[in-house]
Amino acid sequence: MTAFVNQLNGIFPSVCPLDCPDQCGLLLHKEDGKIIKIEGDPNHPVTQGNICNKVRNMKERIYDKNRLKYPMKRIGAKGEGKFEQISWEEAINTITSHWKKLIQTDGPESILPYSFYGNMGNLTAEGMDRRFFHRLGASQLNRTICQSAGTTGYKYTMGGNIGIDPEDTIHSKLIIFWGINAVSTNMHQITLAQKARKNGAKIIVIDVHKNQTGRMADWFIPILPGTDGALALGLMHILFADNMVDEGFLQKYTVGHNELREHVMQYDPKSVSEITGIPVEDIYKLARMYGETTPSYIRIGNGLQHHDNGGMSTRTIACLPALTGQWLVKGGGAIKSNSGFLAYNEDSLQRPDLLENKQTRVINMNEIGRTLLELESPIKSMYVYSSNPAVVAPDGNKVREGLGREDLFLVVHDLFMTETAKYADILLPSTSSFENTDFYASYWHHYMQIQQPVIETYGESKSNVEVFRLLAKSMGFIEDAFNETEAEMISHALDNPANPSIADINYEALLEKQYVKANVKPLLPGRFPTPSGKIELFSEKMKHDGYSPLPTYTPIVEDNKFPFLFVPAPNHNFLNSTFSNIEKHQSLEKDPRIHMNVKDAEAAGIEDGETVRVWNQRGECELKVSIGDNVLPGVIVSQGLWANIPGTKQLVNSLTPDRLSDMGGGATFFSGRVAVNKL
Repeated sequence: MTAFVNQLNGIFPSVCPLDCPDQCGLLLHKEDGKIIKIEGDPNHPVTQGNICNKVRNMKERIYDKNRLKYPMKRIGAKGEGKFEQISWEEAINTITSHWKKLIQTDGPESILPYSFYGNMGNLTAEGMDRRFFHRLGASQLNRTICQSAGTTGYKYTMGGNIGIDPEDTIHSKLIIFWGINAVSTNMHQITLAQKARKNGAKIIVIDVHKNQTGRMADWFIPILPGTDGALALGLMHILFADNMVDEGFLQKYTVGHNELREHVMQYDPKSVSEITGIPVEDIYKLARMYGETTPSYIRIGNGLQHHDNGGMSTRTIACLPALTGQWLVKGGGAIKSNSGFLAYNEDSLQRPDLLENKQTRVINMNEIGRTLLELESPIKSMYVYSSNPAVVAPDGNKVREGLGREDLFLVVHDLFMTETAKYADILLPSTSSFENTDFYASYWHHYMQIQQPVIETYGESKSNVEVFRLLAKSMGFIEDAFNETEAEMISHALDNPANPSIADINYEALLEKQYVKANVKPLLPGRFPTPSGKIELFSEKMKHDGYSPLPTYTPIVEDNKFPFLFVPAPNHNFLNSTFSNIEKHQSLEKDPRIHMNVKDAEAAGIEDGETVRVWNQRGECELKVSIGDNVLPGVIVSQGLWANIPGTKQLVNSLTPDRLSDMGGGATFFSGRVAVNKL
């Protein structure tokens, strides 16, 4: 491996570690061993040198004065954030001694890992950690907070995380961004869309908030939260009724088109208009644009799946390209996720064979608050890494109350003293991605990438892989799985005969080229990974699993009578809670706000820029209000997960429900209701 870390000066290849579909190629500029500049790699075939402000300013985060430098133990009250320095030896011995006792008294399931993809490196997110907790026999975590509902729904239609190559979308003539603020969360899809626009394409945005993506569209369509599935069914009604479907495609490549044709008759435009808040004439206009334009492309976002009906809504939208035969046309089709094309050998990486008790309980991460407070056989210890549940998990007041339990032995491994870390008994300093060896697989474009260490580890920080090796040794685990090097783990993970698309991607090729494209065959003609081998407009598997086999609209749950639907959307300069504690990024974002329709503001006597109380039965926030026509009446949208600054009330997940979505056990962040009052 090239010793980038030993070279004090120069420009070195890298990859963005953030949970973002673009997964940019980077160039890191070093002087005297420190990163002084981060820029995009102009040679990356997709990202082509363009990067977002989050990454451009990442050196501010890496060298922030508040970054953790050494292990610590708590000496104050939980949540107070008072710690003193200890050695790594004491930290590891304290953790494993506690766990050995718990295993004896309460069993291994009293221990729970809690993590997500704060760093998208595969070794970091699902490597040695998974091996360790499998071998330990700890409770298993169902990591469903982000995309599981939509992934499950999309798979019922298409069979897997597969869509068109985003590089082909420059050929699209109609591009629909549906439930995604791509300017902030998929910026290179915007770049490709702009290239298509220069060739005559029209861009449509369907969303609950006229955000930056909505403002750049040729046509922005505001929609009431949680009604996206109804709109898709209404479009199908018109496509069938006006003979704008591709009968030959439906006959050859789908199952259930006759049943669907009959089923969608009930979703007439007038009824759909009443559900969605979209005028009847706009529904007709959209249907005709979609039915008459080829190639057309739908970018299905994460937003619409964070509802009670999110899985079915995504499944429904995924049916649309089949109706007009878009999958046969270059630049036509859809993308929800393309991770299936880069699927590696997860069993080799995670080693589920190390889990002796195959009936070990599984805990949904969206329910962590109630789990910590209500579980009959309680969690007695939790190990948190690559996540900040005190801010990002739903029903946040319940989460923080659970983290504050005196009998909960909490370990946190992070770069910063996060809101979660303040509750820790043992706090461990983590490396940044630029200090690690890891490999990355985009869930949008088709390139696999590698990260080699570029800078020395910060203080006494250690990577996830290193820490779990130490924990395994201290626990007395002797399996070879805990002795593999990062290079060996990557090599074994990339050996995946089940996915011929990555047959030519291996560790050596990544070292040589930095990024390698999967050899993805066109979806058609070919067999889809569904039970029938076709696109399933009618799904027998859904019927077997207890769902309607046809796309169906079900309203979101009304769990209270508060007047506003509340959507806590992402912002431009944070990624969940990452960067929210960094002054540079805070200054770029300015302040946390809610967006409110002018009619609602006038009725409540609220003025633009005023600080208001946003509340429901779960909690309250105090946020500034931006008044206008960016949201429909009856809708409130906030942006970003801000850090918990003393003296403020801005943790918006204090308001969100911890219900699970209709399928996939997903989060329902966007299906809550709130009241808004003047302070």
